Amino acid sequence: MLAAALTGGIGSGKSTVAGFMVEHGALLIDADLIAREVVEPGGPAYQPLVDRFGRQILSPDATLDRKALAALVFTDAEKVAELNAITHPAVAAVMIERCRAQQGTDRIVLIDIPLLHPMHREILSLDVIVVVDCPVELAVERLVEKRGFDRADAEARVSVQMGRAERIATADFVIDNSVDREALMSQVEKVWTELVNLERAKSKRKSKSESNTEGEGEDEGSRAE
Repeated sequence: MLAAALTGGIGSGKSTVAGFMVEHGALLIDADLIAREVVEPGGPAYQPLVDRFGRQILSPDATLDRKALAALVFTDAEKVAELNAITHPAVAAVMIERCRAQQGTDRIVLIDIPLLHPMHREILSLDVIVVVDCPVELAVERLVEKRGFDRADAEARVSVQMGRAERIATADFVIDNSVDREALMSQVEKVWTELVNLERAKSKRKSKSESNTEGEGEDEGSRAE
């Protein structure tokens, strides 16, 4: 298994890149989907969120009102940090479990993590990090034009995220999504080919290591006789 993190700021176009790689055979573990799971009633992050931010973040049916939570949190960096401190450990636990389930396979596991931190490389045993990058202004325009965000909300969400330079500094591969779709797909194709080659090389190293270990065991058995 090759564990590849896919990250990028909101509006960067990560979903487009992830979709392409899934079509080519990647197994996707989506942190955003997991984040929705852990805040459902009874989920590990549900009650801590209610305790911290109050019942104003709930819908009448007691499920999380994501818009109400966003309106309360995403204009305040301190509250974003508090939100992340509650949800990130819960999301990480699920991601670790799902990654471990693929150990021993030859899959390329694509872990879509919008907010990637240095700790993720260790706790998820990441082999590579792929960053989808675009200018902040373009990300805001996409959120407004394609996803219906209010401009002030879009700008607020982008402003509290990790800076582009900091994100790129973590990358093994950077995909520039400030270009047209054809140029984007060309970049993604090249990165996918690299990931396939890396997975094959990793599998060969593992097979060779296992063969050597078995050989050493046979030698020790022969000496014992």
